[in-house]
Order: sequence, then C-alpha cells, then structure tokens
Amino acid sequence: MIFFRNLFLGALALLVFGAPLHAASLVFLIGEDEYKTWETLPEFAKADLEPLGHKVTIIHADSVDKNHFPGIVEALRGADLLLVSVRRRTPHKQELEALQSFVAAGKPVVGIRTASHAFALLPKATLSDPALAIWQEFDSAILGGNYAGHHRGEDKTTIAVAPGAEKHAILAGVNLGGLVGNGTLYKNTPLAGDSTPLLIGSIPNQPAEPVAWTHLAGSQQARVCYTSLGHPDDFQNTEFRHLLRNGLAWALAK
Repeated sequence: MIFFRNLFLGALALLVFGAPLHAASLVFLIGEDEYKTWETLPEFAKADLEPLGHKVTIIHADSVDKNHFPGIVEALRGADLLLVSVRRRTPHKQELEALQSFVAAGKPVVGIRTASHAFALLPKATLSDPALAIWQEFDSAILGGNYAGHHRGEDKTTIAVAPGAEKHAILAGVNLGGLVGNGTLYKNTPLAGDSTPLLIGSIPNQPAEPVAWTHLAGSQQARVCYTSLGHPDDFQNTEFRHLLRNGLAWALAK
C-alpha cells in the first residue's frame, strides 16, 4: 500500500510541476511550546517525505536554552530548503546569521503557524543578552505576512480558495471541502503587496483572513510558502498534509 501511495505522489508531482522532483535535503527548525510540532513534523517527515527520497534533518531548540538551536549552522550548509516552526525565539547570533545567509542565497523557505513570529520580540520586550539576536522583519520581509495576533474563541476556520488562485500548483489535488483550520484564526491582513494569497479563512462574525500564501523574498527571489495552519489536529487531516507536501514541492521547484 505504501509503495502505491508513493508512486501516486510521484506521478502527481510529475503532472503538477512538469518534471520529476529531485530528492532534496530538508531542514526542519522547531522551537515552540504550543502546537506540538516537535511531534507532528518528525512524523510527517517520516511518513510523507522520506519515502519520496527526501532527507529530513530535524533541529530542535535546546531543552535548557530555548534560544539555542544545536546543529542548525552545520545543517544549513548542505540544505536545499528550510521549514520553520518557531515561536518568539531569539537565536544565538551565529545561528541567526546562518538563517539569514541561507535565505539571502535564494534558498526556499516554508513556514507554518507560529513562524510568522518566529524570531520577533513582543512589542514591549527588549533583548538583554548581547549574544542573542532578533529578526523582527522575518514575517514581513521573508514570509510576506503581517502577523497581528489571533482571534479568540474555539471556532474552527472555514477554508476557501483565494480569488485567482484556483489553478495554483500548491492547491493541486487538495480537496478544500475536507480542509479546515483547527487552531485560532491568525490576523494577517494586509499581506505584503508582492505576496500571492492562496487560501482564505473565515470564522463567524469576523473579517476573513489569508491563511496560506506564497512570496518571493530578497534580491535572489527565494521561493517562500507560508500557512497559518499547523494545529496538531491539522496534521490528522489528509488535505492539510497534501497542502504541506505541495508547498514544499513548489518551493523546491525553482
């Protein structure tokens, strides 16, 4: 069964992107305490990506020093793509410099959920340790977003395709009728002017918000894909996993 599933995914990639996707070296950077991506992302990598030939290196924040990501500098040297699931961490300077250099070189980035405020301080917070660094502009300059908090409540987010995005490769084969957001709806309006919205999320009595988009970052036009989905229950949804696989494939297809 696994063989036929992976054969299908390979055939779908060929159909959508026009050429076989090469096996890539992916780095998953994880440092958050809310959404259990330290569990869901390694499982996703093992079940959905490694059978396709991709090598996935998981870099977790240190359990004692949560601003330290052991191994990230070395891992990025040979990486083809970086996936970020981090929330409000201020990495050691050399680690953040390695992340910035990776993007500046035009390498692709995929962000989920709290990546929109991955390396940013809260508005009134200050950085007291000179060995650490912030990247306040990561959301706006790299992801192409505009994170401004999230709505309250327990309402699930209804998902619809953004106008004009119906034929985008990242949405190919995704059954939007089966896709739902299980976490709170993030406030991301307005996106950066050069971002391309893909999916719009809605909850009762609130303005709709973009929940997935693409962006081209920096002078090298690094391919970037972001989604504010990524709740643990989202990873139990076949359509979300399909969306995330497509996002990774699109970012790698440059």
